[in-house]
Amino acid sequence: MLKKLQTKHISLIAGAGLCAFLAGAFVSAPEIGKSVGQWLKPSNNQPEQLSEESKAKSPVFALVAKSPQERAAKLEALKEESKLAERNRARYLLASDLIERKQAKPALELLEGLEKDYSLLAPYVLLKQAQAQDILGQEGKASDLRQKVLKEYSKQPAAAKALYLIGQSEHQDKAIAEFPSNPLTWEIIRQRLQENPNQPQLQLVLAKYAYDRPGIVPVLDQLANNPSLKPEEWEIIGTAYWENSEFTKAALAYAKAARTPRNLYRVARGLQISGKQAEALASYQQQVNEFPDAKETGTALMRLAEMARLRKDALPYLDQVISNFPDKAGTALVEKVKILQAQDPKAATEALKLLLTKYGNSEEAAEYRWKMAQQKAKAKDYQAAWQWAEPIPKNNPNSILAPRASFWVGKWATKLGKNQEAKQAYEYTISNFPHSYYSWRAAVTLGLNVGNFNTVRQMNPDVVPLQRPVPTAGSETFKELYLLGQDRDAWLQWQTEFQNKMQPTVAEEFTEGLMRQAKGENIIGIDKISKLEDRETPQEQAEFQTLSKQITYWQARYPFPYLKQIEKWSQKRQLNPLLVTALIRQESQFEPKIRSNAGAVGLMQVLPDTAKWIAPQIQLDSKKIDLQNPNDNIMVGTWYLDHTHQQYGNSSLLAIASYNAGPGNVSKWLPTLPKQDPDEFVESIPFDETKNYVRQVFGNYWNYLRLYNPEISQLVAKYSAEHPQLPLQ
Repeated sequence: MLKKLQTKHISLIAGAGLCAFLAGAFVSAPEIGKSVGQWLKPSNNQPEQLSEESKAKSPVFALVAKSPQERAAKLEALKEESKLAERNRARYLLASDLIERKQAKPALELLEGLEKDYSLLAPYVLLKQAQAQDILGQEGKASDLRQKVLKEYSKQPAAAKALYLIGQSEHQDKAIAEFPSNPLTWEIIRQRLQENPNQPQLQLVLAKYAYDRPGIVPVLDQLANNPSLKPEEWEIIGTAYWENSEFTKAALAYAKAARTPRNLYRVARGLQISGKQAEALASYQQQVNEFPDAKETGTALMRLAEMARLRKDALPYLDQVISNFPDKAGTALVEKVKILQAQDPKAATEALKLLLTKYGNSEEAAEYRWKMAQQKAKAKDYQAAWQWAEPIPKNNPNSILAPRASFWVGKWATKLGKNQEAKQAYEYTISNFPHSYYSWRAAVTLGLNVGNFNTVRQMNPDVVPLQRPVPTAGSETFKELYLLGQDRDAWLQWQTEFQNKMQPTVAEEFTEGLMRQAKGENIIGIDKISKLEDRETPQEQAEFQTLSKQITYWQARYPFPYLKQIEKWSQKRQLNPLLVTALIRQESQFEPKIRSNAGAVGLMQVLPDTAKWIAPQIQLDSKKIDLQNPNDNIMVGTWYLDHTHQQYGNSSLLAIASYNAGPGNVSKWLPTLPKQDPDEFVESIPFDETKNYVRQVFGNYWNYLRLYNPEISQLVAKYSAEHPQLPLQ
């Protein structure tokens, strides 16, 4: 049996693993790393800035997703291309492929003089030449080329790679001083700390720039024992602890930092989490007194209300929130209603009225309206359900409930015989919430060719593979490296440039997500890209809204790694490859080595015992199945998904539910759940986890269909262009 992936922390590439990723770019290197820090803006002699339009015109960029063997002949032709930019890119990519295969001589022929023509990547051309010379055993020539990089490009991030490869002590000092945010510098520092742990300035570099890397907490612990640190240094330590969920330690560090609203709040919250209630109360109160208007104070007041000994004692804090912090007023009003319902029903009614009127655009107002709509629908009062739900998509368009309410307005309109209004509601759902599971359900109900619960398995939609998008932040050099698939160098370049990790812009966070995915850290990458929708300031929200209108944003949120393996095994099992992809995204977010608390492994989260049971049925020795290998995992997982489909008459709804909850539970539910309407069936699944799982998997399927299938992509765009309106009561 397969089980849903349980939420857990996935450790990143640690220590030697990070070096392995980075060292793949090097032929010979010292044991330690080196780094890059400041970066030079491209000179005026650079090509025009990359855009999606210019990227689309590049035949070289279009070949990056193919294997070196598949693209070699076309690159050979393109290196004779009349357009200089494409010649340069083709030569560089061909040379890189040859160096990976240790074919140094033909690589050097391609690279000869390229630094003059390809100024954007000039230092990297020299480093490639040095790498080829190393393969040939020409260490002196390789060293001269790296020294040339240091001489001519000393302030550019590529210089850090040269420093790394030269490996002398004075070069390491230079890397630490000039390139503190580069991952190779962190490796230098770690090695030095192993030799002499008492170096607080080096530890501070890691705390500031490498706070999100594995193994940082012991470094912070040692640093925190230093009594001579300055307040600004304590803030760095506190933030690093906080980002690693070490809240108690963070509180102690922030207490020694400058008194700012954020620092004081985190002191109080850390104390509260660690069980020091009296100290936490005092700190929250201090926050309210010293910074009455700070945004963190609204949260502090909510914490004080939460910690009140008697429920009525929370009311003054809640009233302060309602009066002074409108963004949190909805939450405060809900708590106030709960308290007053037993004590003063009339006052509770007034508070509820205020929630639905003045703060009707709050998430809490949407939740209350939806709760009432569901109650009315359960009582078969569909008119009232419609009336309660109808304001949600308009007042709360960013709420997770908005597409759900919009879709069910259509369902309830149908029950009332108002078919035109129902059609309007479904069209509104597709137009305004194209990314939602309920947009798929609306498309199904409208009769569009998108597959339904009973036919989706057999569909085999055309897929246009993803091309890398142009990153929204970073230098033109970084973007060029990224679009050429030079992920090791792109990562080093980007990390050097990205010095705003604690408070990244929308553009920077999106770019960081892209780079994480390029490194194979898909869980982190998808998470960073998805969380952009949670940005709070008006400017950030506006930037996100602009970004979210681009297909490149959504394709990054729904990436398509392992396409070949998915297509291979989906075809063999006669499964819709987009349904398989949707399930993988939900189970593992494309992390091949992930393991759940229940022991399920890999992309499709297969239990080892399940693999042993399946092995003889596919004529394989179970000992030869490696569930961390993407091909093996998809091979076994698709067999099981086919098996669950066969158990339930090719109903993908029941097959997916069974994949999560197990066939035993599904068999228990079937006699009791509504069978006439699949949407009511889904809403009635008794396990919340499985109910959400079904919606998430089919929501994923819909997104892959609308993002990668041209027919459906154009169809959804057509609905959005027509701007349908939600029917009014």
